[in-house]
Amino acid sequence: SWFSDMSLQGLHLHKMGTNFAHFKKGEPKRIEYRIEVAKNKSISDEQIDMYEENGWDYVTSYNYFHVFASPVERNATELHTDPAEQAYTLQQLSKRLILNVIVGAVGFAFIVGMLGSTWFLDGTPILRLVEGFIIQQSIIFMVFLYGVYFSIRGMLAIRALRRNLKEGKAINHHAPWEKMLRKNTAFSIVFVTIALASTALPWIQILKSETVTLPEGDSDLPFVRLADIEQNPMLVRDEYFMKDGVDWANRYSTNWSLFAPVQYESHENGVIESGTYSPSINIEVYELTFQAFAAPLVSDLIKWHSYGDETEPYEEKNHPEFDQLIIHEESRKKELFASKGKVVMYVRYYGYAEMESIIENAAQKIRLLAEQ
Repeated sequence: SWFSDMSLQGLHLHKMGTNFAHFKKGEPKRIEYRIEVAKNKSISDEQIDMYEENGWDYVTSYNYFHVFASPVERNATELHTDPAEQAYTLQQLSKRLILNVIVGAVGFAFIVGMLGSTWFLDGTPILRLVEGFIIQQSIIFMVFLYGVYFSIRGMLAIRALRRNLKEGKAINHHAPWEKMLRKNTAFSIVFVTIALASTALPWIQILKSETVTLPEGDSDLPFVRLADIEQNPMLVRDEYFMKDGVDWANRYSTNWSLFAPVQYESHENGVIESGTYSPSINIEVYELTFQAFAAPLVSDLIKWHSYGDETEPYEEKNHPEFDQLIIHEESRKKELFASKGKVVMYVRYYGYAEMESIIENAAQKIRLLAEQ
């Protein structure tokens, strides 16, 4: 139907492919087109000759679809005068489409399992979302789902067509196509945009991620430093692993994701000059896009860092500087999970300093970020 309407504009079909058709300019005239579905990707010369004798000229092929054309003034006999016989010609196509759906369903189930395990296996879906790496996988899943949807739609359409043909209902060769084209185009634009965005996200994350050595002394970095907690002039940096110009025992990393555009992770190790005491501190800071993620992220961080084998309970405390504050102490290990506005902070400290010192310093840093 579309090919026929294009011929009235002087655009006559020349070739067709997966997504596009190629037309040649000519005199505007009404040309009827028919698509023959063959068992093979090639059509025999005998069949082409037979159709030409009945007034249909061979134009082009794409996979199992072979296109014939006839000027309307020829008043050519239909390629198929018996709808039930034409239904039989679509049998192989129907089987192929069913096979495509089965293969797609198996792939779909595999991807669902893989994605589900990434999202929920460790029980920290918000943490995985905030980290950002799972977003691209989820978008790829949506694009794959889009392909499965079209496979199913194609299979159902051909089955419905075969059923109508068996009932003696001939194909309407002048069915309206504009509405279907608009819907398919809009649908395709949305998914192509999503697919392109999914390819851009990892590159943005790579460009915005960086790992450098922690500066010595005071700095404007928005996370707690070991010296702030220890308050000991004898504390020096414990350097024991250098690679690519970075002290990996005393470093911080910046990251980015769609749902947490500001992320910091730091590791700092110190030693008292006498060598009898070696405190350390690890920090994670997330500035979220949506404040609603703050409480679930705190919960996920507790699950992720508890490993399920902590003997001491996690205690929630009221504090004027935090919307939520949860602490955990076990021997020399002290942990803090806190949120204020869109900012979430995790602190893991090993040493002899009091928890109150960690809370006080965390409050100062989290306030700076929350007020930006």
